[in-house]
Order: sequence, then C-alpha cells, then structure tokens
Amino acid sequence: MGTFCSVVKFENLQELKRLCHWGPIIALGVIAICSAMAMIDSVLWYWPLHTTGGSVNFIMLINWTVMILYNYFNAMFVGPGFVPLGWKPENSQDSVYLQYCKVCQAYKAPRSHHCRKCNRCVMKMDHHCPWINNCCGYQNHASFTLFLLLAPLGCIHAAFIFVMTMYTQLYNRLSFGWNTVKIDMSAARRDPLPIIPFGLAAFAATLFALGLALGTTIAVGMLFFIQMKIILRNKTSIESWIEEKAKDRIQYYQLDEVFVFPYDMGSRWKNFKQVFTWSGVPEGDGLDWPIREGCHQYSLTVRYKVIEDYSGTCCPLNRGIKTFFTSPCTEEPRIRLQKGEFILATRGLRYWLYGDKILDDSVLEGVSRIRGWFPRNCVEKCPCDAETDQAPEGEKKNR
Repeated sequence: MGTFCSVVKFENLQELKRLCHWGPIIALGVIAICSAMAMIDSVLWYWPLHTTGGSVNFIMLINWTVMILYNYFNAMFVGPGFVPLGWKPENSQDSVYLQYCKVCQAYKAPRSHHCRKCNRCVMKMDHHCPWINNCCGYQNHASFTLFLLLAPLGCIHAAFIFVMTMYTQLYNRLSFGWNTVKIDMSAARRDPLPIIPFGLAAFAATLFALGLALGTTIAVGMLFFIQMKIILRNKTSIESWIEEKAKDRIQYYQLDEVFVFPYDMGSRWKNFKQVFTWSGVPEGDGLDWPIREGCHQYSLTVRYKVIEDYSGTCCPLNRGIKTFFTSPCTEEPRIRLQKGEFILATRGLRYWLYGDKILDDSVLEGVSRIRGWFPRNCVEKCPCDAETDQAPEGEKKNR
C-alpha cells in the first residue's frame, strides 16, 4: 500500500496523461466490459442475495476487478524507476565499463537501458509495454507480473459466468414442438421475472464479452508464463537476448569457456525474491545488483559487420519471405545500412536485430549513433578484433 500511496503525490499527477494512449484505453475498456457484464450476468444466473454461493460469487467478481485494477495502475503510475539524471558510479574507474547516455547526461547503471518512448534510462528495463503506456522495470516488475496473473484468472471466472448465464437464459426460453425447437428472446418462463431483462441485445453483449474474456485469458496468460520464466532466472527480456549473444560469441570463436549469467543467484527461490517481496518493494536500489560468486558485472557484446545493403524499409521483399512476414510489430525505426558499416546489436528476433550503427570511432561519452531494427541476414559477426576483445571495458551490455 505504501507503494500505491506514491501515486497520489502532487508531483505524480502529471502521470495521468499516460491514460491518454490507445494501450490503456483498450486495456481498461476490456476490463470494464468483462467486469460489468460479469456482474450483470451473475445477477441473472446466481442472484447474490438469495444464497451464500451467490454472495461469494459476486464478492469474488468484485475482488478480481479491484486487484486487477490495483496492480494495473501500480504498474502504470509507479513506473519502472529511472536512473537519476547526471548519475555517475561511485567508483570513477567503473565508468569505463558503462555506456554514457547523451539524452540523460548520465552513465547507464548496471542492467539499465534507455527507452526512446519514456526518454529516460530505465532501471532493470524489461520492455516498454504499450498496454500500460510505460516501461516494465525494477520498481513495477512485480505489479506488472501480478496483473498478468490476475487478469486471466478473473477472465476465466467471468467466462464461466457468461456461459452459465447464456445456458440458463436460453433454456428458459426454449419451446419444443413436434418438429421444431423455438427460442423466444422476448420473455422468459420464470417466476418472478428477472430484475435485469435478458433480451437479444443482452445475449449479444454477453457473447461479445465471452470472446474478450477468452482472448484475454490466452494472450495475457502466455505473457505471464514468459515473465515468470525470466523472473525465475533473474533476467529481463533484454538480458535474455544479451545472454544469447554472449553464448553465440563463445561458440563462434570456439572459446574454451562457459558463460554464466552474473545475476542468476543459482536458486529459483532466491531469484523470485529479487522481484517479489512481502513489503512490495523489490530488492536493492535499482543501481547496484548482487552477482554470483566469480562473475563480473559486465557481459560481452557482439559486433556485426554489414555485408549487404538495406534500404530501411519496414517489410523488405528482397530479404526473403520469412524476413518480410516477421517484421517487428513496433513503432521503433528501421535503420539504413551500407556494406562495410559496423553495428552493435543489443537485442533481436529470429530474423531481425536491433542495435546501434556507429558513426564514428568513439565507444564512450559523446558517441554518435543511429539506433533501430535491421534484417539479420544483412550482417555477419565480426572477427575477434581489439574492440571485441575489450568489449567489457568499452561496451557494456546495457543499451
């Protein structure tokens, strides 16, 4: 509750503008439709004032709605936590391991990344979620994951009510003839008459809400399992890609070493407690992180060389069918590539990569870069050179 109180502070009132975005509008609309229709249909199917079961059913519906909205607004308004503007590591020598963000005029703390949408460096950034119109990161990772859990559970309950309501209401309207079965939607053979009439419009609204509930259960449920998978390994979505890059580098150069993710505590329970705590406040301060014994805070970065030109189009036909149909569904830009240029990739998909095109030789403060998506088959990994050998000093995994 202490975390939620920070939402009502005067300086955070401007955060209300996050609601003026298609993501929250759709998300809250789905919540409102499913919750309202479930409560209306529960009155028709299982009147809450007549039996204990009906009362429990109705209270559970209200409970789902309250918990879903609480965690949703927590994730949206509390936010992920941002690296302080002008931040520098306490030990000045550690700055050689960190990237410098020209926008925030600060070094990127371990596990932080700059979000183009929020225009800030986000602590332990997982991704920017359009449904909450904010980033998922250090402070709101637990609330966001709980929302992903509660939303499908609430929708399953609502879907059950929708099905039972339609079944009972249609059954009350069935009339059997010698060769026909008719459904009269104008009135039900019920005494006393229902408080809320169930006509054709109500049937259509219930059917529509059922579709929303089932779709939400499948889509959001899958996101929950993905989030729990990375939480139990104490990773973020970006760090999963970073680990993949580090393992690819070891395999590519046939190095006699084994990559161990430095933030994995070696136990799923310990990793779980890094995000979920009884107080609701995650472990640490978002700037310094515990690491496994024998590990280094900073991981390796793979550099790519452009081997074929890319025009920067959203869905390039000349890069293959799979590349065309798997173009990232994001507002992030594509970058034009020319043969011979170098790219520092930070994350990617199977057929696409996202990274920085370096425009000069600098790799630290004042670097000039262009960032965006590009096809994976336009680039190849560079041979091991001086920059790659010194990647921990020059290029930290934070992007």
